[in-house]
Amino acid sequence: MVDIEVKRDRLCIRYKNKKWDWMIEPRYWRNSILWTAALLLFPLFSYFFYPGLVNTMVTANIYTCIAIPLALMTVGTGRINFGPNFYLGVGGYTAALLSIHLGMNPLLTLPFAIIMTVFVAVIFSPLVIMARGLYYVLLSLLLPLVFLEVTMIYSGIFKGDVGLFGIEHLFRFESSSINFMAAAYFSAILMLIFLVIANKILKSRYGLIMASINDDEDVARGIGVNINKIKILTFVGSAGMIGVVGWFIAHYYGTFAGITYLPLTFMLKVLLVFLIGGRAQVFGCVVGGYFVSFLEMILIRTMGEFSAVLFPIILLVLLFTLPRGEGLFGLYRRRRYREYMAQTHVRR
Repeated sequence: MVDIEVKRDRLCIRYKNKKWDWMIEPRYWRNSILWTAALLLFPLFSYFFYPGLVNTMVTANIYTCIAIPLALMTVGTGRINFGPNFYLGVGGYTAALLSIHLGMNPLLTLPFAIIMTVFVAVIFSPLVIMARGLYYVLLSLLLPLVFLEVTMIYSGIFKGDVGLFGIEHLFRFESSSINFMAAAYFSAILMLIFLVIANKILKSRYGLIMASINDDEDVARGIGVNINKIKILTFVGSAGMIGVVGWFIAHYYGTFAGITYLPLTFMLKVLLVFLIGGRAQVFGCVVGGYFVSFLEMILIRTMGEFSAVLFPIILLVLLFTLPRGEGLFGLYRRRRYREYMAQTHVRR
């Protein structure tokens, strides 16, 4: 028997020994609905007025989809991974090779991209246990650079700096404009899925355990937390999410080159998205992703070649002037602290 009870600020649903609470006050869901609606209407607006912005939106969503798992990984392991693009490369190359050589469509390459990325992440997961401080930074930083050298050495497989091409596109409509629109909506939905998953995890009992590890590993171990297990699970799961982004990039552009996504320049953009938006704040990743991608687009159109110098300078100035750890999203959160998505809590 399902018992539904409507209270002043919430909807309570009881079934057997479980209870779900859903906040119905507008302050719990209004901002989320408005921003999601704006996000979904933006491609239509761009399609009729500024078509070039659609590709910028896709880029922003890609940055965000990498930064969200990176935030999860940071909270759950207590360490910032400086090489998340390594797992992007694993997922992208897996999808590209299977599509080119075996003729697999995107739906078939997706599970293989996830499996391969998770497998590689399991191999390197002991790093979060054995390496600390500067050693972990250097090791995570070296992984994508070593992978880049591998793609150059084995150019017969990875095609070196040219990259793999001829990958089946994610969408194959007759109009290229519709393909861009479909990709924009797909990337936005993928970003929202990542956002909901990360938000649910961080507000669950598992998220509380992750936070205890991030605050103090010794204290977490002292209260009985199996920190090694939590670290490995968080590390592997987050890497698998980043592998999905690599799969999307390969099938969206129809080509994949390690020289584009594995070097230090791309890695720094993702890290700046993560830090400027708000360190370990999943909603800040969205703000940082859109800010960095649109800032880069505006500078390229207005400053031309000089944008390559001005872009990192502006980001570095923001990095040092914004509140430490809070970023752009923290500025708003300080003034209006509230829940940004309605939550369903399960109590036993």
